[in-house]
Amino acid sequence: MTRIDYLKDQLARAERLAKAILDRQTVERLQAYAAECRTELQVLTPKAAA
Repeated sequence: MTRIDYLKDQLARAERLAKAILDRQTVERLQAYAAECRTELQVLTPKAAA
């Protein structure tokens, strides 16, 4: 599994868990982690030419 695949998987899991959990602090941490994964994905994946 490449780093990009790993990040996509972790991002999807964090977002899915954040929707199912009722504890506000845990939801905020999961959302923050998903945002970190999304940011790293943007750095690792080349942007499409405009």
